[in-house]
This record gives sequence, C-alpha cells and structure tokens, in this order.
Amino acid sequence: MDKFFWHGHDARTLLPDGWEDQVRSVTRSRVVRLDRGRASTSRESEDVGVLRRGRVPGAAVRDELPWLDELYRTTFLDMAEHLAGEPVSPAEDVRYGVVLNVAIGTDMRLECHVDSNPVEGLLFLTDHSRQAGGELVIGHNPEARSAAEIDADCSTIIPVAGHALFFRGSDNPHYVRFLKNNDDIRIVAAMNYYTETVPESSRPAEINQYLFGEE
Repeated sequence: MDKFFWHGHDARTLLPDGWEDQVRSVTRSRVVRLDRGRASTSRESEDVGVLRRGRVPGAAVRDELPWLDELYRTTFLDMAEHLAGEPVSPAEDVRYGVVLNVAIGTDMRLECHVDSNPVEGLLFLTDHSRQAGGELVIGHNPEARSAAEIDADCSTIIPVAGHALFFRGSDNPHYVRFLKNNDDIRIVAAMNYYTETVPESSRPAEINQYLFGEE
C-alpha cells in the first residue's frame, strides 16, 4: 500500500434501473473506433505497433446517459475528493470529462500510459474474470515503460460491473489487458478530475490533438 493505493466503491445502488441495457445501447450506436499512434503520456514499448480501441465521446455520455454525467459531477466527485485529500473539480470540457472506453473482441486494448489529470475515476460497466482478460493493470514503478515492466510489479484489478475505482493515474503507469474472447466487450466509464494544484488548464494541448485531431 506504500507503492499504490486506491479507493473502491460498490456503486450499484446509485445506478438507475436498466442501466446495463442503456450503456450497451449507447455503446452500439455511438462508439468511435480509434486507431492512432502514441500520445506524449504513452508508456508503451517501442516494439508495439498501433493499438486499436473504442470510445463513446463525452457529449454522447452527457446527452444519452445523463445519470452518469450527473454522478460524475456530484457523488463520484465527492469520492474522488476523498482520495485526493484536497478539493477536486470535474472537467469543463465535455469531450474528456467522462467518456466510455470500449474494447471489442481480442484486438483492442487501452495502451500503457499515465494520465495528464491528477485523479482518475473509473466505473466498470461490464463484468470480466481473470480467465476472460480485460484486467486493469497498474504499475507500482512510476518509471515503467512497457507492459512487461508494469507487469513485473503491479496491482491487477478485475472489472466488476457497477463498481467504481479512484486512483492517481498520473503517478502510476497503467494499461488494460486484451480480452480473450472475440465475442466479448469491455466498457468502462473513465472520469477525469482536476485539483487546485493540477488544474484543467495544465492539460497538455497535445493530448487534445492526439484524441480529437485539433490544435
């Protein structure tokens, strides 16, 4: 626990009836498949090629899953603040405040990286097991620069639908393992939070260019 700590919460009682069907419906209709190079926050090994992944943009989350956007700005914000030990705030830019990160089949995963925001919240929206893949792997070594180096000293978290997790993703490199079933889908709500010491204005412009193709 001196290397890495997080706060976990069973958030199922906070979610509305039918939330699973809502999430899958929005994912089917609004997912954007990303096929990009590396951002400045990447910790992937140089021998790893371009990684594919999916994302439901923040505007779609706000418009079609308003309960999730509301939780991001209220109850989950309080949980993030408890971990941070200082006031936190949600992102003003809807594009990256709360989004859905999606992996479909066996050839998509979130790359090894560190976060540009100081506190990260995750709400797992699908269930997985160690045998099925899709684990979140968080490295204890802040200098790790590949999946192998992260795996050498890490915490492994198996997604449980309806459970929320808060941690300092800027301090610990992390990635998501490939799913092992081609028919499987992994969906998680990723929530960016900022603090007075690391405000949203500190977010590198390059990250937006990488994600959205903008200066």
